[in-house]
Amino acid sequence: MADLIKAGKVRYLGLSEASAATLERACKVHPIAALQSEYSLWTRDVETQGNLGAARRLGVSLVPYSPLGRGFLSGVWGAPGEIPEGDRRRDMPRFQGENFDTNIRMVDALKAIAKRRGVTPAQLALAWVLAQGDDIVPIPGTKRRKYLEENVAAVDIVLSAAELQEISAAFPAGAVAGTRYPAPHMPRVNA
Repeated sequence: MADLIKAGKVRYLGLSEASAATLERACKVHPIAALQSEYSLWTRDVETQGNLGAARRLGVSLVPYSPLGRGFLSGVWGAPGEIPEGDRRRDMPRFQGENFDTNIRMVDALKAIAKRRGVTPAQLALAWVLAQGDDIVPIPGTKRRKYLEENVAAVDIVLSAAELQEISAAFPAGAVAGTRYPAPHMPRVNA
């Protein structure tokens, strides 16, 4: 890949779901511009496993995918059965049974904070991610223009230190029940 940059065929290199050690090894070969990893209120392992710290130490931007927790943080679902048939989220442990029940209580707290603030839960969740640093550029997915516009409006939400603390208290790192993916897929995460 570094040769492709030298040849002018590629501008920048990025990695996805790389561990801190992998990121450090890659940067010794060639500068890495971005690390794409899942990061949101309900997926904070880039903080706890050192990936974010390594990225910052190496000057690598973090590009969080799924900053709305695969839609869960938008508050649209109240029960697992509301997730459409055939939707792959039905197979993800965080969206199942007791895990769903535990996780929805945290979303309910997020909804209450958002309501007081006059924003949607999705906007509040995105504002929280954006507040984690200027080196973080989230990429929320959306299928409808309405939600695209809602997501973009989160850029204008400035959270106070007290609000950030309240949101983090409602969603403490490591409190989400269930793994991100089914067990056979987890070894590839942050590898």
